[in-house]
Amino acid sequence: MKKFLMIGAILTLLILPLSQAVAADRITCWFPPAWGSKTGQAQQITAALSHETGFDIQARIAKNYPEILSAFATKDKNLVYVGSFVQSIIKARQLGKQLVQVDNGKERYSGILIYPEGQDPQKILRDFPAEIAYAIGASSGESTAKAATGGKAAIGSANHGAACAAVNAGKARAAVVKNWWWEANKARFAGLTAYDIPRFSKQGNPDNILTASTSVPLEKQRLITAAAMKNPQVFGGEKVHIFEDNSLQFSLWLMQQGNIDPLTYSW
Repeated sequence: MKKFLMIGAILTLLILPLSQAVAADRITCWFPPAWGSKTGQAQQITAALSHETGFDIQARIAKNYPEILSAFATKDKNLVYVGSFVQSIIKARQLGKQLVQVDNGKERYSGILIYPEGQDPQKILRDFPAEIAYAIGASSGESTAKAATGGKAAIGSANHGAACAAVNAGKARAAVVKNWWWEANKARFAGLTAYDIPRFSKQGNPDNILTASTSVPLEKQRLITAAAMKNPQVFGGEKVHIFEDNSLQFSLWLMQQGNIDPLTYSW
């Protein structure tokens, strides 16, 4: 009996460090909360990356954006596939390196003003800046709305749909939403129309970006980059290209114009 106990103890001592090493070498790939309806695709992405690199890359849908930023601030190895608002914060805080971007025809987007037909959009922006709704934590929502109003837009909403609903309900004069979202959803909002805000409604916000935290070694970053470029189909794109360092310049500029500090921003 003592012999079996000793063998069991030895096996435990051997297996425990091995399991700890495996866990330490695991890479978590984060996806936005909205990907709760796309868990299958998230797993396809990480499966493809794991297969090409030989790394243990696990998909995880975030409960919220702060969860992603908290993870990136640790020594754990993390990836994230997300758009420009969170990417701007990661870049400003030097928490990671943007690796690649997926080309799907909508890789850049803008924030546009949605307002009741027959009204003057410039008058709304000039006279009622605080009464503009926007999606919190979105370059095409919060950043654009605040940039166009000098930081005065004040009706934060959970998403673009809620921002437009606030206009229909008379709780907001107008809303700022993502241009691609509006194209797909404008039929739901009869009586509302769109306006490109001069200087601010530029399709300059990059989307579909894969980023590695600073804890991921450079060699692993290179292998993950190559794996992503080899598998654009799992991302739903035609091509994956190297992300250029200055591609977040416009998104960061919007934050600056809207008095949003990416170093201290919180949801």
